[in-house]
Amino acid sequence: MKRRTVVMGLTAGAAVPAVGFASGARAASRTTAASSAASTDSSLVFDPSSYTELTTSITDTTGTAHEVVYHFYKVASYVADPVDATYQSLNVSVPVKIDGSVVDASGAPILFANQIGGYMPSSVANATGVGAGGGMGPGGPGGPAPAADSAASRQQLALAAGYVVVEPGARGRSLVDSSGTYYGTAPAAIVDLKAAVRYVRFNRGRIPGNVNRIVSAGVSAGGALSSLLGASGDSPAYDSYLKELGAADASDAVFATGAWCPITDLEHADMAYEWNWGANLLGSGSVVDQTVSKALSGAYGDYLASLRLTAKGFGTLTARNLDEYLVKTHLEPSATRYLAALSDADRSAYLAANSFLTWSGGRATFSWADFLTHVGARKKDTPAFDAFDLSAGENNEFGTGTTANRHFTLYSLRHEEGASARLDSDIPAKLHLMNPMHHLVDKVNGNRSKHWWIRLGTKDSDTALTVASNLAARLKNLGDDVDTSYYWDAGHGADNDPGDFIKWIATVSGYRF
Repeated sequence: MKRRTVVMGLTAGAAVPAVGFASGARAASRTTAASSAASTDSSLVFDPSSYTELTTSITDTTGTAHEVVYHFYKVASYVADPVDATYQSLNVSVPVKIDGSVVDASGAPILFANQIGGYMPSSVANATGVGAGGGMGPGGPGGPAPAADSAASRQQLALAAGYVVVEPGARGRSLVDSSGTYYGTAPAAIVDLKAAVRYVRFNRGRIPGNVNRIVSAGVSAGGALSSLLGASGDSPAYDSYLKELGAADASDAVFATGAWCPITDLEHADMAYEWNWGANLLGSGSVVDQTVSKALSGAYGDYLASLRLTAKGFGTLTARNLDEYLVKTHLEPSATRYLAALSDADRSAYLAANSFLTWSGGRATFSWADFLTHVGARKKDTPAFDAFDLSAGENNEFGTGTTANRHFTLYSLRHEEGASARLDSDIPAKLHLMNPMHHLVDKVNGNRSKHWWIRLGTKDSDTALTVASNLAARLKNLGDDVDTSYYWDAGHGADNDPGDFIKWIATVSGYRF
């Protein structure tokens, strides 16, 4: 990427520093359910004149290179009272010229792309251009790499399509201050993302783009947070946290949600994981503790029943038909798409090497048991998320104060401390704040996203395949527009159709560049 020279202000000829900081403030009131979290600090007004003009070449998924001139803004903080502005800041990229054609991005959709992985902190403070943040998500340290067939980051592809791109940072679980206090554990990350959305919405007309067409995107834990952002728009449950930060007086609802391999529904994740992968060996070839695995797997049926999920051709989804539902609804269609795209020779070779697959009439069929054998080793021991020894990242996510790691399920807590042990009193509420299913089942949120793009690799044993499936099924039951696809033989963090996601944004938002 090379930097162009001039930065023009609102008045012709009014130059500003090459990389300025746009800050932002809110109106006296708003009409959303979150009005009690209002801040009146005028420092939150975005400065449209404070940008660097950059030029970059972005190669799209067809292999076509585009020259994109864009304005790059660095916002010092999206809240009036940041805990740590290194993380509570965001960048905005606005296309002004693509392949020589002038772009008016005032009505463009806004891709709101977090780069969070592992519930770790994500910062864009040192980024020098679009898609170059220092987060833990795609392309950032510690997170999944961009898809091998993607010529550019998701943010860059969106910019080349004429969209505005907002890249927020957020606090994460490993942040600790000099007194030993953890200040990025739950629900810090989702509160920060909500505050960032409010900042963008409050600055309607100052930040280019259509604030009513914000599309959230994230991978892994970032996918979970993107799902949560989409499900919990304007929920008053977060108001006290947002007020404490001085968040902008605006809605935090988003129009559409993209989530890749979302690791969410954490209080039930151990159950789902054992139901899904309990029969699979670890990479070392050893068997996990079957007593623990079977206890967790057995408990999953009750949870599934509580969701009251239904699907055409299956009726109510239960532990007895969920495997068949996954095979017929997600897995066989995934294998069919994969095989159909191969040459005849490559398809024959693949089928010869994977005899569990039947290919007939242009359609792949197989059993759940054979699919599990095909996947092979499971990624995680049991319990996968609430580890008995508190060693999982999710144990840290629910740390508090100077306590780095805590149990967040009764099963793991009582396994270690006895049958009478009780979860810390704040845990249930924090679990609700971190779980999109709470906002879709327990308290159905009318301000949720109504458009959803959900993706997962079929060999992703970082999580259970049922997590994304349950999310998609519930959203469909609520009448939402849901585009779900599993990538055959792909692992964690896969994104095999990035170009289609960019087109999907145009379709659901009604935008034409």
